[in-house]
Amino acid sequence: MGTTSGERPRRGRPRDPDAEPRIRRYAVQLLLARGFDGMTVDDVAEAAGVGKATIYRRWASKEELANDAMTELFDIEIPDADTGSIAGDLRQVYLAALQFVNSKEGVALVRLAVSEANRDERFAAFYRAFLQKRIVLTAAALDRARQRGEPIRATADPVLMVQWVAGVLVLRALTGEAMPTPEAADDLVAMTMRSIVLE
Repeated sequence: MGTTSGERPRRGRPRDPDAEPRIRRYAVQLLLARGFDGMTVDDVAEAAGVGKATIYRRWASKEELANDAMTELFDIEIPDADTGSIAGDLRQVYLAALQFVNSKEGVALVRLAVSEANRDERFAAFYRAFLQKRIVLTAAALDRARQRGEPIRATADPVLMVQWVAGVLVLRALTGEAMPTPEAADDLVAMTMRSIVLE
């Protein structure tokens, strides 16, 4: 009994719909544990239970895989906020960030950023791209606030708003001091609001 005319039998194994998130998850785990140089595509493939070809069909290089995996992690852990007020937006973002950096994975990520960014330009480029994305989101939040009529200073600088909070976290990682707890979110909001709102 032959096949229906015009149809070709499918070959190979069916595509695994869970492969990409699983690969990203293990790529992040290995990055945090070993750093960029210590993470290999071979090890990610073994941990994720896929072949190297499966990874290279989706990502052209280890750099692309690392960038994609880490970007997705940040997006999940520190989502954008649109609460209806700039104070509410800041509080939601700061709270998510502080919850993240007080987790085992979050602390490891900040330490990785500190150690790798100064040593490896590839990771520095990723970290700059992440900060730039947060700057764009912060600038959008300021624009929304102005459109709602909130008294935002014309000089409010989204670059400094992102960098000063990131700087606190990096400094804590460098010195080994405990990260600010989620309860500090309101204090960070108050400090930021004093610099961006007209009195």
